[in-house]
Amino acid sequence: MAQSLKFEKEFVQTSERVKSVDLHPTKPWILAALHSGNVCVWDYQLQKIEKSFKVTESVPVRSAKFIERENWIVVGADDGLIRIYNYDTLEMIKQIEAHTDFIRNLAVHPTLPYVLSASDDKLIKLWDWEKGWICSKVFEGHEHYVMQVAFNPNDLSTFASASLDGTLKIWNVDSGSLDFTLEAHPKGINCVQYFTCGDKPFLISGSDDHTAKIWDYETKGCVQTLEGHTHNVTAISAHPELPIISTCSEDGTVRVWDKTSYRLENTLEHGLERVWSVAYMKDSSKFVFGCDKGTIVVKIN
Repeated sequence: MAQSLKFEKEFVQTSERVKSVDLHPTKPWILAALHSGNVCVWDYQLQKIEKSFKVTESVPVRSAKFIERENWIVVGADDGLIRIYNYDTLEMIKQIEAHTDFIRNLAVHPTLPYVLSASDDKLIKLWDWEKGWICSKVFEGHEHYVMQVAFNPNDLSTFASASLDGTLKIWNVDSGSLDFTLEAHPKGINCVQYFTCGDKPFLISGSDDHTAKIWDYETKGCVQTLEGHTHNVTAISAHPELPIISTCSEDGTVRVWDKTSYRLENTLEHGLERVWSVAYMKDSSKFVFGCDKGTIVVKIN
């Protein structure tokens, strides 16, 4: 099904190391969190820098997300602080002492006023911006750094977390309780995402064991291991409209797999060194990747 796809480089923005990318749902903007402590917004249509600002003087920013409902950017950094900026004025709205160690990842709830933060302090925290950004829940249970969190699009009261302890955990937002744990990889897990194929729900995880694994969400069994990367798998994405899964790695490649057969369809190498982050554009055939040497937009025909 994915065999006839062609991959076309559309836009490259060179920069310092990009640790995360996010896409604005309505504007042609890529939000990039940089290892240098800067955050940039690039306009991929005009191919220019729209906004750029310094978040921290001396430590990396590992996660930045748009909150379109409020015209905000929320940023998590290695100093353990969450900062919220108005993206029109670039004024800092709020600063929260969120964690005692690096913040690896932030996830914004699609409908409720919630942000999840994942940290090297082994904790996940839920923040409610309608209640003045109070921490309304703390999720404890991982035994190593928590690298990524992802809300379940089919059940927004649950989310998944990936940790360097080699497990995936599924949590209930409302009760704060742990639903189940998957002993998923022999090495640390860097990323986790939900996807559906047909009507069937799956999880995909990417690990320091150089593989990504597909999990049947209902039976909790591993249905496929995606092998071929020669270094840690850092980011993954299953496109909701296209029949593909992309896996990114410190080996400098993006591998593209058929979502149904799990066959490798293509290996993309763009010369920007290690690949750290991926996002897709909704209702579009474009992916954006964040790398050591910058950001690239790839169009799939």
